[in-house]
Amino acid sequence: MVFTSVLMIEKALTAADVEFVTTLHGDEPVVFHVLLQPRGDQADRLLRAIDDIALGELDEAVRERETPEGAEAKSVGRQALDVSLRALRSAGSRAEGRLVEDHPLDALKALVAEVDADEVIVLTDPHYVEEFFHRDWASRARHKVGVPVLKLFSHSEA
Repeated sequence: MVFTSVLMIEKALTAADVEFVTTLHGDEPVVFHVLLQPRGDQADRLLRAIDDIALGELDEAVRERETPEGAEAKSVGRQALDVSLRALRSAGSRAEGRLVEDHPLDALKALVAEVDADEVIVLTDPHYVEEFFHRDWASRARHKVGVPVLKLFSHSEA
């Protein structure tokens, strides 16, 4: 049996992330369908800065204004997706993916149905403000996709 996971990410997977998600189901083969939504608008920037401050990472909060936006964010997102897919494949998993530009939860729901997914894995940095108000992807996806949703925090270093 092959396990089908939809993996929702916002940046390139680190080596630790790849090892973690590819070993979640032991020796069972997993097919990953990766959705990446680049973060890069003003509202996201403010929420990320607040999260950085909550974590005591003041230098990171100041650097949030350097986050690419618009077409540049899409280009960076495409590169992050390509890196992530290659890493998953190098770890022995089948993987395909796409960028999500608008309505990520609608895209997630559609993909879950399209590939008959067994689960959704949301792998992001901590987003304390969104999580507190249950507005993060995982909290909202639990009410929308009809399969188990696992929320994991990504590792910051490759």
